[in-house]
Amino acid sequence: MNENAFWQLIEASRSSGTDPEGDELAVALTARLSDGPVSAVIGFAEQLSWALYRLDRKEYGKGLSGDHFLYTRAAVVAAGREEYESVLRDAARFVRYVDNLGWAEALLYVPDDAYRHLTGDEWDRSTRYCYESYSNAEGWADA
Repeated sequence: MNENAFWQLIEASRSSGTDPEGDELAVALTARLSDGPVSAVIGFAEQLSWALYRLDRKEYGKGLSGDHFLYTRAAVVAAGREEYESVLRDAARFVRYVDNLGWAEALLYVPDDAYRHLTGDEWDRSTRYCYESYSNAEGWADA
């Protein structure tokens, strides 16, 4: 899955009649990925980890706990490509997501749930980029 396909999937799931609040976006994404091949699930996980990794920078997360920062980054991704790219261009836009947590955590489990649905097995996820908070060494240089 390339970057464009990733964002198209996010947008399609957001506009499929589900409310993007709560766990509904994650449920819609999981359902769509569960219809496809395992390679699509892996591709989604790779693109998700890359998107979260790119937001793992001191100008966004300074002063936030690890979980708070991760779920906030997930909320930005869940908001869609246009908003995500706006936040990348203007770190001040990230602040609006800091208090809107909770539901975005479910986005992190979409690849695991879709993989389990397709294969019946647990997936010990290993992506190229680690999305855990503060793992982007370049983004935290001189922090």
